[in-house]
Amino acid sequence: MLSILIPTYNYNVVPLVLEIQKQADSIGMDYEILVQDDFSQKFILENSSINSFTNCNFFINTQNLGRGKNINFLAEKSKYNWLLIMDCDTFPKQKSFIEKYLLQIKESQKIVFGGIEYQEEKPNQKQLLRWVYGKARESLSVDNRNADPNGNALTSNLLVEKEIFTLNKFEDYITKYGYEDLIFLRNLKKKGITVKHINNPTYHLGIETSEQFLEKTKIALENLKSITKIYNLESSESKILRTYIFFKKIYLTSIITFLFKKAEKKIEQNLLSNNPSLVLFDLYKLGYYSKFNSI
Repeated sequence: MLSILIPTYNYNVVPLVLEIQKQADSIGMDYEILVQDDFSQKFILENSSINSFTNCNFFINTQNLGRGKNINFLAEKSKYNWLLIMDCDTFPKQKSFIEKYLLQIKESQKIVFGGIEYQEEKPNQKQLLRWVYGKARESLSVDNRNADPNGNALTSNLLVEKEIFTLNKFEDYITKYGYEDLIFLRNLKKKGITVKHINNPTYHLGIETSEQFLEKTKIALENLKSITKIYNLESSESKILRTYIFFKKIYLTSIITFLFKKAEKKIEQNLLSNNPSLVLFDLYKLGYYSKFNSI
């Protein structure tokens, strides 16, 4: 029936596994939970206990594969016809989480995204940027997500028929952080496979610090440059790419790069503060991408 795939890295995934196991057992369905650690240094002992749980397995990679390739290997190990991909730092909002996906399977839906939410309570100042960004840009209603079904989906809470995934795996080339979801969902769209959106969210719990999120954003933007060339991304497929191409056409990217170098540190001060501005964050990403493309 259902294989739940959870790639993990430096995170204690035991509470998530126990919750999913509890929900699946209460329904009486056939399932397995497969967790694979991507050569991390923390929580190995804790997560190893998963091997003692019924219908659960924990594996450890001998080298870092990157998230997409890690999921590909988990899918190869799975035995059921449906896959539920979950991030290790998520947690179901509802006790009917698995049951709702079971209904989608019975309706023969091909690929379904349940959504993502962030808890209402503010985290400490050091984590504010990720929380503010997530609530504004990722925690979208079903109606808002349906405005661009594949563009507004994520693979952190995604049900997909195994046959579809096997024919449309994550690109092995993408091993660094960022945009593996975009390419995966874009390839499905090109084949006419549209994501169905439902209200079945998980909370994103593992909120990194603002400094960490800023560094990961830089890595993602650098990744975007190479991905754009290799996969011929169109401007409509990425907001930052669309904005950059617009300014490039009117010969303003060099000015943007110059201004960014002058203002970079001051913008970072805001983004790391207790009142981070998403407008400044967008400008920061445009400036960094312009600077990186000028190298």
